[in-house]
Amino acid sequence: METLSFEFPAGQPARQRAQVGCVGSGDLEVLLEPGPAGRLNIQVVTSVNGSAERWRHLFERMFAGAEPPALNVDIHDFGATPGVVRLRLEQALEEVSNV
Repeated sequence: METLSFEFPAGQPARQRAQVGCVGSGDLEVLLEPGPAGRLNIQVVTSVNGSAERWRHLFERMFAGAEPPALNVDIHDFGATPGVVRLRLEQALEEVSNV
């Protein structure tokens, strides 16, 4: 198990929380809650050791040129593929954006 932390610039805090996915399914779970203005904090707990660069690249691609809401994001991963990670993150971001 490995715990990774990332921080990106963000806009104003989201107004609600979101939870998508289920780590017990051999997939991953994404939990979002409003964070401090201007910061997107991401913590990943993954069963795949040595994957920090893969996660960093995924987040950089997702948030390049965008201003996501300020959030604290917790991801519990059990070896999900990058495509599944992106899908779950997009689902969660859509939930906090639909207020």
